[in-house]
Amino acid sequence: MPPADHPARSFILSLPVADVSRSREFFGRVGFAFDPRFADGDSALMTVAEHTSVMLHRRERFAEFSKRPLADPTTHALAIPCLVLASRGDVDTLVDAALAAGGTVADEPEDLGFMYSRAFFDPDGHGWQVMWAAEEDA
Repeated sequence: MPPADHPARSFILSLPVADVSRSREFFGRVGFAFDPRFADGDSALMTVAEHTSVMLHRRERFAEFSKRPLADPTTHALAIPCLVLASRGDVDTLVDAALAAGGTVADEPEDLGFMYSRAFFDPDGHGWQVMWAAEEDA
């Protein structure tokens, strides 16, 4: 069954970070832009795709939105954001930029022929998957 079409929807993932400025610098070096309308010392909205963003909140600010205790992303998996890109080369470019900006390798590359992925940890320890998959023949 094909996915439902929801053109008016957008998606925002909120993540706790220790230092919003450090995270902005890191992800800016990786190639992401930030929406200045949603930025202050406690939060910054990072544009990932046309209808997808990540809100980076200082840990104390993030805690205001959750009824549950915060976990440490360096010791607990909280979520695995996965970016799907247009080519293998795009995967390598983004992950290489993340590593050059101070990220660390999360996993070795996985190449299944029809799918290629790499992963990195950002400075706060959040794991990010980056992948390409061949389009299905129609």
